[in-house]
Amino acid sequence: MAKDLQAPVPVNIHLTTSIEHEGEREMFELMLSGEFQEKNGSYFLKYTEVQEEGTIQTVVKFSDKGAVILRSGAVKMRLPFNEKEPMNGSYTSPHGTLAMLTKTNKLSHSHTYSESQLEGTLQLDYHLLMQGTAVGAYTMELKFESV
Repeated sequence: MAKDLQAPVPVNIHLTTSIEHEGEREMFELMLSGEFQEKNGSYFLKYTEVQEEGTIQTVVKFSDKGAVILRSGAVKMRLPFNEKEPMNGSYTSPHGTLAMLTKTNKLSHSHTYSESQLEGTLQLDYHLLMQGTAVGAYTMELKFESV
């Protein structure tokens, strides 16, 4: 595998999310196929989910400056993350648009690549508010490796 990751690299993605709200904890886990790409100092993970609402395309953009999760399709969402300050986002469904706010406690990422293998991790710990109301404390981890 070339060290130039300007071209998309097919990856397997293991996504785990933990949500804590009012003393209750929910865990979600997904195994996905997607792509990893590097552009202008930022990294991109792209994948598609099929949910009850329909198909959702997700792009996770991250760098040393922050991260943003962009979703389009059955729902539209923009969720930015920055450890230095709360960030405004939005969630749009057929029922309307909701204002969201993230307060990021931790954002870390790493990846390594050799001639034959790419692997990496993105971790996010954050509090999410929707329309000013606390939704929960989220811990999200995206592990990815080349196919």
